[in-house]
Amino acid sequence: MARSTKDGRPGRDRDKPLYMISVAAELTGMHPQTLRVYEQKGLVTPGRSRGNTRLYSQADIERLNLISKLTDEGINLAGVVRILDMRERMLEREAELDELRARLRELEDEVHEYKMQERITALARYDSEGSPEQVMRRLLLGGAPGEKDEK
Repeated sequence: MARSTKDGRPGRDRDKPLYMISVAAELTGMHPQTLRVYEQKGLVTPGRSRGNTRLYSQADIERLNLISKLTDEGINLAGVVRILDMRERMLEREAELDELRARLRELEDEVHEYKMQERITALARYDSEGSPEQVMRRLLLGGAPGEKDEK
């Protein structure tokens, strides 16, 4: 199961297994046996220590609190599984959308840059004034039209 922050990005500290089952039970207000049942049903997957002790992360605690909230609202465990699955897929899609939006902004910037280069090149007559690069250099550095670049 992929774990992520509320905004869909991977969370390092949130996923670090820290809490033994007794602490996790206290933090969530659940009985340790309930946590074992939830693990059996695949609702939560705690880490394990070298001695095979269950260790729950902050993300696990948050997930257990959400499970508790859903069951308190009358949703059975099968419904909770479906809701959690849909929520996970939603968070993954949100992360994908964020990545796509960032890539779109990069591409928009590139297109804008190319369009500006085209406009500048179209405005500058370079057939008698040198190459487009020389004209661009003069325009950007403030050289007068007709001045030739020295090499």
